[in-house]
Amino acid sequence: MAEQQTYLTPDLVPRLAAIDIGSNSIRLVVAEAKPGGQYRILDEERESTRLGRSLSTDGKLDDESIEASMAALRRFQSIAAGLGVESVHAIATCAVREASNGEQFCQRVAEQLGLPIEVISSEKEADLAFHSVKRRFDLAGKNTLLADIGGGSTEIVLASGELIEAIYSTNLGAVRLAQKFGGGQAMAGDDFVRMQEWIDRQLKKHTDKVSLPPHLLIGSGGTFTSLANMVMSSKGKSRLPVAGAQIPRAELRHLIDRLRKLSVKQRREVPGLSPDRADIIVPGLAVIDRIMKRFRVNLIQVHAYGVRDGLLLSMIERMQVGETTAPADDIAQIERFASACGVELAHARHSAKLSTELYDGLCDLFDLDRADSRLLDAAARMQDVGYLINYEGHHKHSYHLILHSRIEGFRPEELEIIANVARYHRGAEPKQKHDNFRRLNKTDQRRVHSMAAVLRIASGLDRTHNQTVKSVRVTGGKKQVELLVSAQEYPEVNLWAARRRTGMFEKAFGSEVTIQWAGEPATVASES
Repeated sequence: MAEQQTYLTPDLVPRLAAIDIGSNSIRLVVAEAKPGGQYRILDEERESTRLGRSLSTDGKLDDESIEASMAALRRFQSIAAGLGVESVHAIATCAVREASNGEQFCQRVAEQLGLPIEVISSEKEADLAFHSVKRRFDLAGKNTLLADIGGGSTEIVLASGELIEAIYSTNLGAVRLAQKFGGGQAMAGDDFVRMQEWIDRQLKKHTDKVSLPPHLLIGSGGTFTSLANMVMSSKGKSRLPVAGAQIPRAELRHLIDRLRKLSVKQRREVPGLSPDRADIIVPGLAVIDRIMKRFRVNLIQVHAYGVRDGLLLSMIERMQVGETTAPADDIAQIERFASACGVELAHARHSAKLSTELYDGLCDLFDLDRADSRLLDAAARMQDVGYLINYEGHHKHSYHLILHSRIEGFRPEELEIIANVARYHRGAEPKQKHDNFRRLNKTDQRRVHSMAAVLRIASGLDRTHNQTVKSVRVTGGKKQVELLVSAQEYPEVNLWAARRRTGMFEKAFGSEVTIQWAGEPATVASES
């Protein structure tokens, strides 16, 4: 075999390649990194391999699509090597994630091509798509909805500004729907109506209703770009602008009605539509329409980029940060996040101080894990980030915002606990019927219950938000816990608020609790 020639790039201008192995197609983008986290595209390639076409019937990747995918990946490797690529990152999404032989496929690619594949979760897929959106659009002051439609699934992100409030993963992929309901002339009749009804049921099952409709729907993926290209072509424009295109729902519905009455052969002739999408375009467009109905949004902003763009940006960011950078300060990160959500930092910091004082004092009495004080501190500082969405039910919004905050220094399972503690700093107590609480194991449920009970009292001790209460000390025993509060003068409102919040504490610890003013700080010091 002839030796493959590699063309080296100039110093300090690294070349990267991102490969996205999807249910409908495999895509390659090769780029040259630029300062400021940007890049210049050198080459792009796409192969429609339909890797997920037998997933809904057999639960696995079929041999024909596997061979087509192997051939496509081999070609993509040659292209990347010829362009002097230094780093290749390949990800796989829904089809490989769900297939019973997905792991074997990845092993084969690794063994035969030397290409490791990262099979990413639906949450990571949505996060990469949103990372791309954040870099391309000004989201300040806007509630937005992002939908990334693939062949096997659709990921939906609900965001306020640049912060993710919720991620919903659904099985509403264009290929999957075409297999289930047909993609050709069947779409002209009752099958289309049945498909709409099924999509509606899935959205109702897997997403929450929003109190305020988003300003717009930002769409990424081949279905959205096909939509935009068809609309642009109908207006005599040959290509989708880099900034994407805005399309009202009425125009989308008109296009669906026209396309679903055409045969697959006729759709292949529609200007702006790639022929290999002719059989899946109507199911894909139907997903967009029903998402718009579900979330009461009437305008689509088509995003010309997507998951691959988010992946490339992430690769460049990791490369430019470098391994020698000092680890980020956890508290500084938390407070930047809290500040971006409009949190009153003085109250958040003081709630954290009082919470950790209380918790540390309880550790010896109840054999608690002192390491959890760090998680409680984080939850206290972020308990009110949900104000970004609205005051009513802000504790529930805090849960989602924290969960998707990507704050470094905390493992995903730690962020889950922090988010739950913030979720229960007010409002209803933890219940098994709450999905967020039920997902935790029994040990973590007890940890959340204990920390949230402490946070409730600590937040009450700064009810006036003026830091009147200086400190709190735990005395007494297991059956009768006494909290001695230090303040310059009698903190009437703060004591009243804290005493009202003792119910959850008494359940969590099986102990009665009293809260008393200890008098002047000097008196407290002399007693200790």
